[in-house]
Amino acid sequence: MRQYHALAAAMMLAVMGIVSMASAESVNVYNQHLKLTIDPAAASFTLHRADGGAESVTLSRWTDQPVTLDLAAVNDPRFGKGQQATMKAADGSELRLTLFEKLPFAMVQDVIVNTTDSDQTIRQRVFAQLDCKGAAPVNKLRAFGTFAARAIESENNPGSYNHLALVEPMSRRGLVAVWLTHERGSGVMFYDGVDDQTVRLTARQDYGRLRLKPKQHEPSEKLLLGFFDDCRLGLEQYADAAAEYYGIDLPPQPTVYCTWYHAGSSNEKKLRAQTDFAAEHLKPFGFDVLQIDDGWQDGVKSNGPAKVFVRHRPGGAYPDGVKPIADYIKAKGMTPGLWYMPYAGTHDDPYFADKQEMFYHVDGKPLDVSWGGTCLDPSVPATQELIRQRTEMICGKWGYKYIKTDGLWMGLGTPHVYVNTTFKDDKIGDAPPADIDYTNVQAERTGLKIVRDTAGPDVFILGCNLAQNMRTLGLSIGFVDAMRIGPDNGPKWERMRSGTFSGSNLYFLHRRVWYNDPDPVYVRPQVPIEQARALVSWVALTGQLHASSYSFADLSAERLDILRRAMPAHTLMPRPVDLFEQGIPRMWLLTDDRRSEPLYVVGLFNWDEKSPVDLTLDTQHIGLPTADAYVGFDYWANAFVSLKAGQSLNVPPASCRIIALKPVSDHPQLISTSRHITQGVVDVKSDAWHAGKRMLHGESEVVGDDPYELRIARPAGGDWAIDRVEADGATIKVVGEEPAGWRVQLETKENQTVKWRVSFK
Repeated sequence: MRQYHALAAAMMLAVMGIVSMASAESVNVYNQHLKLTIDPAAASFTLHRADGGAESVTLSRWTDQPVTLDLAAVNDPRFGKGQQATMKAADGSELRLTLFEKLPFAMVQDVIVNTTDSDQTIRQRVFAQLDCKGAAPVNKLRAFGTFAARAIESENNPGSYNHLALVEPMSRRGLVAVWLTHERGSGVMFYDGVDDQTVRLTARQDYGRLRLKPKQHEPSEKLLLGFFDDCRLGLEQYADAAAEYYGIDLPPQPTVYCTWYHAGSSNEKKLRAQTDFAAEHLKPFGFDVLQIDDGWQDGVKSNGPAKVFVRHRPGGAYPDGVKPIADYIKAKGMTPGLWYMPYAGTHDDPYFADKQEMFYHVDGKPLDVSWGGTCLDPSVPATQELIRQRTEMICGKWGYKYIKTDGLWMGLGTPHVYVNTTFKDDKIGDAPPADIDYTNVQAERTGLKIVRDTAGPDVFILGCNLAQNMRTLGLSIGFVDAMRIGPDNGPKWERMRSGTFSGSNLYFLHRRVWYNDPDPVYVRPQVPIEQARALVSWVALTGQLHASSYSFADLSAERLDILRRAMPAHTLMPRPVDLFEQGIPRMWLLTDDRRSEPLYVVGLFNWDEKSPVDLTLDTQHIGLPTADAYVGFDYWANAFVSLKAGQSLNVPPASCRIIALKPVSDHPQLISTSRHITQGVVDVKSDAWHAGKRMLHGESEVVGDDPYELRIARPAGGDWAIDRVEADGATIKVVGEEPAGWRVQLETKENQTVKWRVSFK
C-alpha cells in the first residue's frame, strides 16, 4: 500500500501538480482530522478518523468501469490548501474526494455524463450508498436529522433533509453527513441498519427535472462526511462551513412584533397605537420591528390568502395604503415590516388573467396547491419580473426594511406538505419548470436570489417556513437573514412548544447561516405565568429570534416585563446538553467567556405539562468547569443558590429554571444582574476583581428608569462586608445583604453605559 502523508504529498504535488495512477495499489490521503483510503482497482473508498478510531465510512463500488486515479494539490479561498483524489471512469464520469486543511470533513462530489446522442431527463438519483460503522453497536446509536433523534431500525426509518448524524447519544461521538450545496439538486438522506455494526446511509439528490444534453457533464452537489467526538460540534462546523461557502454576513438581529397571532393584519389606527406604546416602553430595551401580516393586500381570496401584492385592499385595514404606516413607524425610530408571498398567485383572479404563462403547469393546467394557491414558476422571465416588481414596490416605493416571505416552497412547484420534518414524497418534478434547462431546485433558488437582490442589503428578509417543505432548508441558505424553522404555534402549551422542537434540533444553524425564528412568544393573560416565562426564557437563553404578537397596552406590568427581560437577543452560541437524548432538549448551557471569570447560564426546562421532573447537575456532561461547589442565582426565583456536582434540581410542570453560576471563589463575584434573563450576558461589558484594592468593578449597559440590580456572591470563607459603592453617572446603593451575597442597585434617567465599583472591608 502506498502511503501519501500530508506533508510529503503536499510537497510532491506542489512540484508535480497532478499525479495520475492506473495501478491497482490503494492510496491513503490525510489531513489532521481524517484518513481517506482510495482503492482504484475496486473503485471504492473508505474514510477513517485520523486518530485511528474504529469508525469508518465505505463506498464499496462507485462504478463497474475501470478507473484511473489522479492526485492533485488544491487551494480553496474558503477552506485553504487540500488534497484531491479523483477517480475517473472510461465514460468521462468522475468521483472527487477532497480533504482540506481548514475543513474537518471530507468533501465528496461526482460528475455524471450523458453518453448518448439524445437528451436525458433525471428526476432523482442515488448519489452514494455508504456503509457506516460507528464507535458503538447499531442498537446503541441514534440517527439525528430534521426529525430530531431516533433509534435505528433495520428498515422503514424516516428520511432526513440536508443532514444526518449517526451518534452515540451520551458520549455524542459519531458521524455527521451533510449536503453543503443545493444548487441544482435537493439533498436528502436515508438510513437502515444492515447488521449489528453497520448502518447503510443513502445520499440522494432530487432535481425535479434535470435535463442533460448529449455528452453533457453535470457535477453533483457537494456532500460532507466527518467524524466527531461531539457531533454537536460537527453540526456547528458544517453551518460555519456553509456560511463561509456562501459568504454570509448577517445583519444585526431584530426584536419583532407581528400582527398575525392576535389581530390578523391589524389596522392603521391600532398599529399606530402599538407603535407609540412600543417606542416609549419597549424600544429602550432593544425592540425595533413592527410587522404587518396577511390581510393588507388586494386580490381574490380563495385557497389561502389574496395574492395581489403590488397594491393594498381598497376599503381595508389600511385605506390609504401601507406606505403611511411604514413612514410613521420609521418616524418613531423603528423598522416597518410587511408579510407577502413572493412566489404565489391565484390563477382565476382577474389580475392574473393575462399572466397564466407565469405559473407552473401540470397536464396543461396551472398548478394549484392547498393554502398556497397557484405556484409561480421562477424559470419564466415574466415571473421573474413579477417577483422583482412585488419586492421593489414593498421595499423600494413603500419603504419596508423587514419582509416576511411566506409560502417559501412554492417556487419549487410542489404540493404543500405541512407539517414537514421527516422526508415526504412531494412529487417534485411532476410540474416541471417551463425553461427545460432549469431544475425545480434551480428555479426556486432563482426566485430567492431575485428577492434578495431586489430588496438590497439593507432589508432584513425572514423566510417562512421550513415546515411547509423542508427542502427549503438547504436551498435557502445565503438568501435569507432569518428563517421560520417550524410550523405556526399558538397560545396553548402543546403549540407553544412547537418552536422549541424545531429551534433546538436546528440550533446549529442559528447565528451562523441565519437567525432561527421559532414563532412568537406568548405572555397574554390566558397563558399561565410559568408557561409564559418558560417560552420567553427559552428564546432568551438560546438567543433565537424574539417575536411577540399581542397588544402591548393590554398586558399587565408583570407580563410586559417578561418581554423586556428577553430584549435584545445576545450574540453568543449556546448549546443544548441533551440534544441526542430528548425530542426537545431539557437542558441548555450558555457560556460567556468574554470576561475575566466566565459566567455559565444553565437553562432547565420541563416540557411536560402535567408532571414535574428532576434534572441532575452532571457538570461534565453539561460542560461546566470542575469544582467542589458552585454559587448561582435562580432568575425567576430571584434567589441565590448553592450547587454541587450531581445535585438534583426539580422543575415543575411546564416551567423552567434559569440559573447563572460560577465555581465558588475566594473573593466576591458578580453572579447575576436583573436586566436580562441571561443575567449579565447582554448588559455586562466587563467585570473584574482587584485584589489589592479589595474591589469588584465593572461596566454595564443600563436602561433609563429601569432599576438595575447587581447580584454579588459572597466568598466561601472570611469576614466580608461592603465598604462603599460608586458609579459614574448613576445613583447606586446597597439594597440587600443575605448569607449568600449582596444586592446593589443602579439607576439612570437615560440609557447609558455605567462604570461601577463595589469596595469591601
